[in-house]
Amino acid sequence: MLQNTAEYLCQLTEHTLKLAREKGATAAEADISESVGQSVQIRLQEIEQIEFQQDKSLDITVYVGQRKGRASTADFSEQALQDTVQAALDIARYTAEDECAGLADAALMAKHCPDLDKYHEWQLSTEQAIELAQNCEQAALSHDERVQNSEGAGVQTSHFQYVYGNTHGFLQHQRGTRHSLSCSVVAADSKGMERDYWYDISCDFNQLDTPEAIGKLAAERTVRRLGARTLPTGNYPVLFDTTVSGSLIGHIVGALSGGALYRESSFLLNSLGKQILPDFVNLREEPHTPRTLGSTYFDGEGVATKPRFVIENGVVRGYFLSSYSARKLGLQTTGNAGGAHNLYLNHTVATQTDLLKQMGSGLLVTELMGQGVNMLTGDYSRGAAGFWVENGVIAYPVSEITIAGRLQDMLLSIQGISDDSLRRSSGKIGSILVGNMTVAGY
Repeated sequence: MLQNTAEYLCQLTEHTLKLAREKGATAAEADISESVGQSVQIRLQEIEQIEFQQDKSLDITVYVGQRKGRASTADFSEQALQDTVQAALDIARYTAEDECAGLADAALMAKHCPDLDKYHEWQLSTEQAIELAQNCEQAALSHDERVQNSEGAGVQTSHFQYVYGNTHGFLQHQRGTRHSLSCSVVAADSKGMERDYWYDISCDFNQLDTPEAIGKLAAERTVRRLGARTLPTGNYPVLFDTTVSGSLIGHIVGALSGGALYRESSFLLNSLGKQILPDFVNLREEPHTPRTLGSTYFDGEGVATKPRFVIENGVVRGYFLSSYSARKLGLQTTGNAGGAHNLYLNHTVATQTDLLKQMGSGLLVTELMGQGVNMLTGDYSRGAAGFWVENGVIAYPVSEITIAGRLQDMLLSIQGISDDSLRRSSGKIGSILVGNMTVAGY
């Protein structure tokens, strides 16, 4: 488990900030992280890998006026701290001035940071981890005789803690855990082979699906892909399964993020107050949800986070900004230094089955491949696999196709969202039905 106490890491952070001020920094911020964990991987019931991990690091960022320097160390001795702070100051003195550099405004620092219940130790021995992985894989291999091979099953545990402080007097400690169980198998019949997988992640191991359930679902997902065909090229409605729909929201987040906006490399430039989704769609940020991996009361600069609409009735109400990107844009930070926190997309129907009926005939996408997304223009083209749907019912699996469109058009043509978000996800984003896309097959 974690080797250092929260009190020790907080004292170390305060001491490092004091050193920075004594050596000439006009402002400084420091963060210390520590993590321990293990990973066990088996394949065909044999052990492939056992790995133990233990890391720690201290990062110090100093400001000398408008000049910035950053250095890090994994050695917490006094001499190492002195040397690291000096290295950061040396870098700052040779760095060009940047009028947007500096700590976030002191008035924005988080004042209220209660426990979010994200730390749940898992006292798991290596032998127990091996047994869990073996049980998971065995459940997949024995589920269907067409499951003939395995890419393995694995168990991972991670315990971590983090302290952030700055010369505004802000100092906070957070800790969390992340536990996962996964399985990937290969199925075959006379027409060929297919692979698929399943996994679960939680900060509380008691909330993980059983190894048997994960293995069985991995096998079911693999077998149902056998006999895949391609499709005739054409324009069809496309339903993004909940396992891949988060990527669409991820493109929105990327395009509304400060770095892309001030560099003018976003297809959503100057979109504040503009409609980019249908008026029945809302996207909220909920950073204070207990027992959720993405939850926090402060961002990477100590700025207080808060629940908010990012998109309300299809209209952009806010960006994702750090203090630096906000200054570049002439705006105020949104508490997103380090990224977004727990995105919640509203739903229009209860289940994916409802969306299939709404779609009628079209493509259900369960896997996306490639990186064919141009965030500057919004052009979208990715390899895909999934299922052809007729009259609201899955007809047969499909593969070797490409789906294409413009993100601006795709987002505005969303016709429905189901309430089937993955429990393992820190956000809540269900399956998304897009009215029309180009599908390239034969």
